Amino acid sequence: MTNGDDDAEPDGTDGASGDGAELGVEDFEGRLDDAEDTLDAAETEADLDDVEGTLSAIEEDLVDADLPEPDEDEDDPQEALEDRLSDLRDGVADQRGPYVEDIAEQVETAAGTVSETRWTDDGEEAVIAAVEAFGEAVAEHVDVNGAGDIQAASEALTAASDVLADRDLDPDDDSEVIASLLDAAETLADDIEAAEAFDDLSVRAKLRYEGFYEVIEGEHRKDFPPELNAVLSWEHRYKQSRDPDDVEQILLALDLMDSEFMEENILDAFERVGPPEAFDPVHQLAQRRDKQAIRVLGKIGDDRAVETLVDFLDGDPALQRVTLRALGEIGSHEATQAVANCLDDDTDSVRSSAARALGLIGDTRAIDPLADVLAEDDADDARASAAWALNQIGTERAKEIAAEYADDRAYVVQVEAEKAAGV
Repeated sequence: MTNGDDDAEPDGTDGASGDGAELGVEDFEGRLDDAEDTLDAAETEADLDDVEGTLSAIEEDLVDADLPEPDEDEDDPQEALEDRLSDLRDGVADQRGPYVEDIAEQVETAAGTVSETRWTDDGEEAVIAAVEAFGEAVAEHVDVNGAGDIQAASEALTAASDVLADRDLDPDDDSEVIASLLDAAETLADDIEAAEAFDDLSVRAKLRYEGFYEVIEGEHRKDFPPELNAVLSWEHRYKQSRDPDDVEQILLALDLMDSEFMEENILDAFERVGPPEAFDPVHQLAQRRDKQAIRVLGKIGDDRAVETLVDFLDGDPALQRVTLRALGEIGSHEATQAVANCLDDDTDSVRSSAARALGLIGDTRAIDPLADVLAEDDADDARASAAWALNQIGTERAKEIAAEYADDRAYVVQVEAEKAAGV
C-alpha cells in the first residue's frame, strides 16, 4: 500500500517521454512499432497530430539514450532507429491532406502552363475545352468564366485559384468537397498535358505548321531535300522584298534543324544577303569562332559584333584574316586600334588583311601606321594593301603618302600609288 506521499511513476504509454538514458534498443523498437500501428489506423488530422507528438517524444528520448556501441561489422542501432523514425515522419506527412491550398496551387500551375505554352490550333481548342470542363466540375464551389481564348482561359484559372485559396475548408469535415475539387484539378492537369503543344510536333511538322514549305513552287517541290529548296526560295524572295518575315522562315529552320548541312547552307544564304534580322543567332554561332558565321557578321555590318570579334584577333592566321575582313566590312572605328595592332603580326597575310580592314574602316587615325607599313614592311603584298587602304581613306594626306611610291620596286605597290596620284 501507499501513504499517498509517493510520486506516481510515468507509465510511458502513448509514446510519452521517459528517462531516455535507461531505454534500450528493444524499448525504442516497441514504441516505434506502436507508433506505426497508430499511423496505419489514423483517419483524421487530429490522429496524425497524435502520432507526430508520439514521434517527437521518441526522438527526445533517443537523443538522451545510452545505446551500446556496435562492433565493427555491425550496424549502428542508433542510426537504424533514427532512420525508422524519419520514415514514420515521412509517412505522417504523406497521409496529411489534401488541403484546399494545395488544390489552389495546382490550378495556378495549370494557369501558368496555359499562358506560357505555345499551342497548336488543335491544342488550343483542347485547352479551352479542358478549362470549361473544369469549370463545370467545380461549379458548386467556384465560378470559372470566360474561357473563350487561351488568355481568357489562363485568367479564369488564376481567378479560380485565388477563390479556392481563400476557402475555409477543413481537411476532415470537408473531405468530400476537397476530394471532388482535387479530382477536378487533376483531370484539368491531365487534359492540359494531353493537349497538343507546338513543341510536341516533329521538326518537319513544326516547319509545315509555320508555312515554311509553302514557298516551294512548281517542279521545285520534287527537289531534295525540300528544306534546302525552301531556304533558297526564301532567300530569293528576301532579295526582292527585304521583308523580315522572309528571313524569319530561314531562321526558323536554323533553330529547329539539328543538321550541319543545313546550318552551312543557311549561313551561305545569309552571307549572300546579309540580313540584319539574323544578327542574334549568327552572333551566337560566331562565338564558337565559326569562320562562316564571322563572315556573315561582316556582311550584316552590325557594330554589336565588334566586341566579340576583336577577341578573335589572337587566334590562328586563318581566323585572324576572316575576322579582320569582317571588322573591315562592319566599319566601326571602335575596332581601329585592335586592327592596327595586327599590322605588327608575324604572318604576312595577316598584316595585309589588317591593312585592308583599316582601309574599309576609313579611320584617319590609321594613316600613320599604314604609312609605316608602306615604308618598312618586307612583304610587298602587305605594302600594296597599305597603299590601297590609304586610297580608301581618301584624305589628301593619305593619298599624298601613297602617291610617293609611284616608282616603287613592287608593281602591286606602284598600281595603288598611281591611283593615289591620279595617273
